[in-house]
Amino acid sequence: MENNTAKEHLAALLTVIIWGTTFISTKVLLADFQPIEILFFRFLMGLLALVIIYPRRLKQTGFRREIVFIAAGLCGVCLYYLLENIALIYTMASNVGVIISVAPFFTAILSHLFLKREEKLRANFFIGFFAAMFGIGLISFNGASLQLNPIGDLLALLAAFLWACYSILTRKISDLIMDTIRF
Repeated sequence: MENNTAKEHLAALLTVIIWGTTFISTKVLLADFQPIEILFFRFLMGLLALVIIYPRRLKQTGFRREIVFIAAGLCGVCLYYLLENIALIYTMASNVGVIISVAPFFTAILSHLFLKREEKLRANFFIGFFAAMFGIGLISFNGASLQLNPIGDLLALLAAFLWACYSILTRKISDLIMDTIRF
């Protein structure tokens, strides 16, 4: 295994661990903070990390390109996390974790609709999706009773859709020829 590949796998594992704990840690934080406060502090921590990683400003682009950046920030940073935080008020963290895991399904559908160069969606995609959702459900609920809360679960589903929108927008951003943050 190449040294870079090992670093990439380690970074992916660390990302999964951190991402997986956010639902529970956010649920705990909701005892003392409002969803918008958690969003604000999460944003500040992300901004600080970006300033440390890339302390100089990116060069300016045209207004049309900036609209894509604004939309990505609105979908992926602001609305996704806000809806996820609010959903955790109304429903269990395990429900949110399972519901949010449909984001790749939405991403594939949006990619198929808006990024014409992507492959067609075949039956194997849908079979794999339902098998993965079943497995995630088994792991998440592990013998616990399923408790649905329509408001929280719907907010989590909307958050998953917004994450898919963010994924498509960042794909469009990566296609732009411009200076971006690279390691």
